[in-house]
Amino acid sequence: MKSSFIWTFLYKNIPNIVSILGVLPLAVLFFKDGFQYLIPLIIYNNIMDDLDGILAIKLNLRSHFGAALDNVCDAVAHIIFVIAIGIHYEMTFGIVSLIAVSVILIRVTSRLTASEKNSVGSPTNELMRHLLLALLTAQYFGFAPDALLITVVLLNSISMLSPFPMPYLIRSLTKSATAIGFVNVALLVAWLIPATSFIIALCFFTTHLYSLISEGARWFKRA
Repeated sequence: MKSSFIWTFLYKNIPNIVSILGVLPLAVLFFKDGFQYLIPLIIYNNIMDDLDGILAIKLNLRSHFGAALDNVCDAVAHIIFVIAIGIHYEMTFGIVSLIAVSVILIRVTSRLTASEKNSVGSPTNELMRHLLLALLTAQYFGFAPDALLITVVLLNSISMLSPFPMPYLIRSLTKSATAIGFVNVALLVAWLIPATSFIIALCFFTTHLYSLISEGARWFKRA
């Protein structure tokens, strides 16, 4: 009886367990020389963040608690990433990283409001994908990523707080589990095959800018 209860409990919380497992390994970033694991950890966290949502839908295990936990785990993970990058690049990026942390907190808090269905702005994990691709692109071409990272943070901070939707983001257009899988494969390819990083980054950055400019213009006309 006790064993059956435990297995039932674990089954019902599979998406929640995946959410938590997506955050725990990030403690490596606090170790000495832990920054060298930043890129694989961002990819890992992105995969786990997508996986918990897929499992919740496929297994019919969606809940308000699970949605809230997912948002909290996103906030913790993404703030850790931003702070790790800020510490590594010191004053150049450190001050801008505080802006990103503040915006992430505002964005996640708004999504935790049960009475609201927040379908506007860009998700915080879009910022993580952009930071990842910016680092990979800079690494491939051999230039300091500071200016590109700052640009990515400022643009994503604006889009995360925008009062209009961002419908043309690559991740926003992927609805099926297979399509979501391809997005994560693209991130893996950008990491494992450096020559592809610029093209993949261009796809993500272009769709982000197009969403921001086109939807921003429509919102401004209506305002």
